[in-house]
Amino acid sequence: MTGKNAVLAGGFTEPVFGSQSVFRQLMDGMARPGTIQTIETDVGQPEPLGAAAGAVALTVCDHDTPVWLSAALAKSAAGEWIGFHAGAPMTREKAEARFAFIEAGAALASLGLFSPGTQEYPDRSTTLIIEVSGFGEGQAMSLSGPGILEARKVSIAGLPEIFPRLWADNHALFPRGVDAILTAGRQLMCLPRTTRITTSA
Repeated sequence: MTGKNAVLAGGFTEPVFGSQSVFRQLMDGMARPGTIQTIETDVGQPEPLGAAAGAVALTVCDHDTPVWLSAALAKSAAGEWIGFHAGAPMTREKAEARFAFIEAGAALASLGLFSPGTQEYPDRSTTLIIEVSGFGEGQAMSLSGPGILEARKVSIAGLPEIFPRLWADNHALFPRGVDAILTAGRQLMCLPRTTRITTSA
C-alpha cells in the first residue's frame, strides 16, 4: 500500500480501548524494565514502521508532541500516517522531539542530541522508540535498577553495538535523560533512564 491509501489506512478499530490497552502495557513495561510485552492490536501502520511501534505512536503521540523520524521512516508514509491518526507534528530537530522513531538497522551515533529534559522538568525529555530484529537472541545483557530484583538477563538482536555505552552516558544524567522503548514486530521492551545495562563478553 502506497501514497494516500497508506496514510489514511489503519488506526485503532476501537481508539479508546485500543490506546488504553497499549498504554497499560507501556506502563507495565516501564515498571518492569526488560520484560516483553506483546501488542495484539493490528493498527495497519505503513512500512518500515513496525506493528508495536505503530501502536505506540497512536497511543502516546498527539498535537502537543513533536515527532522525529529516522531517515527511512522520514522517507516513508509513516510521518503523514502518525500526523493523520494522532495529530502529531513532525520535527527535523532531535532536541525538539518528545518522541523519536528509529527504524531497524539505523545508525545511532549519540543520544545526547535528543532532549534529556531539565532538572526541574525531567519529564520533558525525548522517548526513543527503536526497532530491533528480535528478543531472545543476539547480544546478551544484564539489566538492573528500579523495578528489577537483583538483575534481569535479556538478549536483543539488531541493537547498535554502541548502544550500551551510549546508555551508560544517558544513565549518568539522571534525573535527566531519555527513555527507550525497543520494538520488534508486535513485541516491545521498555528501558527507562533508571535502568543500568551490563553487557556480557
